[in-house]
Amino acid sequence: MDSPRQSKRANRNREAKRSQNYSSTPHQKDAYARLLGQHHSTKFRLYLEQYAQESLIQGEENGPSAPLRAHSDRLDIPQRKRDQAFIDFSDSSDFSPSSMKAKGEESSLSLYMEKLNSLSAQQDCERKQGVSDKQRRGQRRDTATSHDGDVESAEEYGSSKPKDSQQHQRQQRKNKDPNRDHAANDSASCPQSPRRTSLSGQEQEKKKLKKKNLPKDHERENSRDGLISSAVDTEMPRPRSPHGRAKNLHQTQASRADSPVDKGKKNKGGRGSKKQVFESYMTSEEVSHALKRGELIQGALRINPKKYHEAFIPSPDGMRDIFLDGIIARNRALNGDVVVVQVLPREQWKVVKSDTDCEGVSELEPQTGKMTRTPQKKTDRPPSPDVIVEHQYNEQDELTHRVENITLGATENGERGGQDPSTPRSSGEILQRTAKVVYIVERKHSRAVTGFLKFLPDKPFAMFSPVDHRVPRINVPLADCPPDFGSRPGDYANTLFICRITSWPEDSNFAEGILAKSLGQAGEIEPETEGILIEYDVDFSDFPDEVLQCLPKNLPWTIPPEEMCRRRDLRKECIFTIDPATARDLDDALSCKPLPDGNFEVGVHIADVSYFVGEGNALDAIASRRATSMYLVQKVIPMLPRLLCEELCSLNPLTDRLTFSVIWRITPQGKILSEWFGRSVIRSCVKLSYDHAQSLIEAPDKLFSAEELPPADPEHPIDEIHQAVLNLHSIAKQLRAQRFEGGALRLDQLKLSFTLDKETMMPQGCYVYQYRDSNKLVEEFMLLANMATAHHIYRAFPEQALLRRHPPPQTKMVDELQEFCDQMGLEVDFSSAGSLHRSLHATLGDDEYSSARREVLTHMCSRPMQMAVYFCTGVLKEEPLFKHYALNVPFYTHFTSPIRRYADVIVHRLLASSLGCGPHLGLTDEEVHKQASHCNDKKTASKRVQELSSELFFGVFVKECGPLDSEAMVMGVLDQSFDVLVLRYGVQKRIYCKSLAGLETFQHHKVGKKGELTLVWAPEDPEKGSVRQVISIFTLVEVQLKADSAAMKYSAVLKRPDENGSYSNVP
Repeated sequence: MDSPRQSKRANRNREAKRSQNYSSTPHQKDAYARLLGQHHSTKFRLYLEQYAQESLIQGEENGPSAPLRAHSDRLDIPQRKRDQAFIDFSDSSDFSPSSMKAKGEESSLSLYMEKLNSLSAQQDCERKQGVSDKQRRGQRRDTATSHDGDVESAEEYGSSKPKDSQQHQRQQRKNKDPNRDHAANDSASCPQSPRRTSLSGQEQEKKKLKKKNLPKDHERENSRDGLISSAVDTEMPRPRSPHGRAKNLHQTQASRADSPVDKGKKNKGGRGSKKQVFESYMTSEEVSHALKRGELIQGALRINPKKYHEAFIPSPDGMRDIFLDGIIARNRALNGDVVVVQVLPREQWKVVKSDTDCEGVSELEPQTGKMTRTPQKKTDRPPSPDVIVEHQYNEQDELTHRVENITLGATENGERGGQDPSTPRSSGEILQRTAKVVYIVERKHSRAVTGFLKFLPDKPFAMFSPVDHRVPRINVPLADCPPDFGSRPGDYANTLFICRITSWPEDSNFAEGILAKSLGQAGEIEPETEGILIEYDVDFSDFPDEVLQCLPKNLPWTIPPEEMCRRRDLRKECIFTIDPATARDLDDALSCKPLPDGNFEVGVHIADVSYFVGEGNALDAIASRRATSMYLVQKVIPMLPRLLCEELCSLNPLTDRLTFSVIWRITPQGKILSEWFGRSVIRSCVKLSYDHAQSLIEAPDKLFSAEELPPADPEHPIDEIHQAVLNLHSIAKQLRAQRFEGGALRLDQLKLSFTLDKETMMPQGCYVYQYRDSNKLVEEFMLLANMATAHHIYRAFPEQALLRRHPPPQTKMVDELQEFCDQMGLEVDFSSAGSLHRSLHATLGDDEYSSARREVLTHMCSRPMQMAVYFCTGVLKEEPLFKHYALNVPFYTHFTSPIRRYADVIVHRLLASSLGCGPHLGLTDEEVHKQASHCNDKKTASKRVQELSSELFFGVFVKECGPLDSEAMVMGVLDQSFDVLVLRYGVQKRIYCKSLAGLETFQHHKVGKKGELTLVWAPEDPEKGSVRQVISIFTLVEVQLKADSAAMKYSAVLKRPDENGSYSNVP
């Protein structure tokens, strides 16, 4: 490792040399405008500084300075790579005009123009060598856009890597022979070969256009992404063998964070031929052997939706996630794909601040310590847990993968790391492992995306700009576009299309694809909703005829007499459903009958879907593919045909229905005395909504009239139904208390609900959904039934049972959160699920905002949580891994919702087989495991689709009814932004300091792990002083939600505090 002084000298020399290596001459006006437009560039200041102080370098046009050459020799860097290191000058960062005056010797323009003049000699030299302008610029086959969708007329950034495949092979041979004369390959007739081209005029034009199109608030922010980087970096093609790590990496630059645009620029060359942008994938055989040796790691890729150049895979040892820096490191993998990665050498790991009060590693910092800006993008709400804690989108556990065999601490020499790199340094910083994708195991991303078409003059293709910035821009043949698109492209500027990626070549930063369909005008609910469904690979098509043929033909359908004889007849029992008022797929019902001995017979009755869905037929096949129903704000995409899910299987009132029942004899204190499983027939006496049940619970002594409840079976008086609900509520409270005393955890997060116009289905109002006693009543008995079923089927089929487990939270994140809470004075015990639950429900103040503080703390505690997943016991085998962390139970499964979850259908079949009332399951343990994995994927997609639908409708609501004012509480503080929980609506938004009108300055600092932002507001009255506001966790602020210019998007704007200072800072 070189000393910092040597590295600094090398950087200076590199930048000095870089100033003489431009291959094309921009127009003087462009150069001057560019110079003025970037008058804050620290890199240009550095250029001027070294120009004045190291003038001796100006004469050394044929090679690097002696110190740098010695430095390169020690690193064993071939001459060509040393030269390449000079051409990666990026002038997109900040500098101050005053710094130029301090140098004083020459004006900035004269220095800049001298640099431009030196290029003309090089161009003449290239012409003598027969290098055409087209070759020097590269073929403009692609056109880029900025990450916010603006077209940039430029070369395909990254279409020309510094080495093509043959050059790369030659370079590998050179690396093996350090004594080889590398200089012999350099051009003797010209000081700089076309290989060493720097930013072309086309690129400068692109950069100016990008700066022009970016919001002023973020112009400086985005410019900081352009850090000077070595051409010999992690994006260079490397040997496919995991042992073939290149040792000639420039160590002082290896850990810097580059934006995808900069990465593309580093890959440019001056030749017209295409160069390799991405590494070739390893073979499946190589990957298999390397995984067994613990040299590679497999996991699901997560791309940051707010900063698309950041991606992660879970660390198998429970430590901090592994970081993938930029699109090159992702190697054409998309969000959700299961990938295999190779951990990069330690000197390329990322230095990050151990920010527990921000979202993971949301604002990474390079080793230089310079802050990077966060663009204003769509803020995605984190997934809300349902009944159980199921957090985020990092479903990470490969059931057959043994964590113990994977070593993440391997150094460049293959040594096993001794010290945990995630351990914070004395400065509070930690090292985060970085990696690159070497293989895609499974392309789980649908490769379908919504977006807009951009017309490219004189091109045989159009460019498709996805709305989701995590997906690359896509070249689409003009033949796929509407017939008049070429002549009237403006007519389609606001038209939303669906595009499917068909390929992504190694030599292009852009994917290739075809248009699937036109959705309609952007900003309208139905086109936007259809786009969401297609992106997440949701099958919302009509069920085909071969599926409908599997349904009963004789309608209205009645239960066959022979089937009645095989089942327990419960039709005369007082059985009822409790569901949301709008629900039409009623798959669970409850009963509670007092017994003479003072105990109760309590039953949970679940729709017997497996009776109608025969294993292996067309109906079963499509249900297994869909795996779950998708619940949107305005509609449901059902897993099964509506004849089943809304009629034949739905436990509608006053109708005979087939069910699977679990019946307990239970004491008033919730102690289970006996248990019975079996197929049954029920007749629901009434369909109660949660509101109805809540009214019955809240008025135990009231005599309800028939008009106050839905139509009921006259054989069961309203008083009988009322008493049954009260008895269930009483027992549920006992069961709930026992569960939490036994160590269970529940992390509730706010959920937004809407009232819709019945005709237009547009949002008329919205509110935070209230989780009340009636919800808790149903939840307790569904949990009890699921746990009982899990024990039963595991005893019967220990190698084939489909269960659901919840791994414990990620250890490192929990440790950091514990330290943060300690510094905040919060007594939170993370030692177990139960202790965490008790901590969260301890008093957080006795004022009106105590519940808001609990919501913020709950959100913070949900970050380390992993997702609950389905699995097959015959694959995972080890019982300790079956445990459900949040419920704190050894076995759990899903049994209670077979109309909307295919996993429950498999569980029903297992249960029927175990009871002797159904055939043996026709799946092997591996097939059960495969189906479980598919159900996991679809459940994750379902939750995300539901969240996006809610965001879509809330965006419409803000546009139609906004601006909306609300109190908000700070839930995360970053370097230049902070996240708030909007209390009135339960939504979470990020506020960027540089977008705040009237803000003079802001400063971020940390006390231990607690981040704070100090905002200084300009005085409204010139005679009065500035207003100072401190932003930290739990700070109470006021925000205004406003619709953005982009369709369906909205922003949160911090309202200016009064003259007395900041808002209430809750301790």
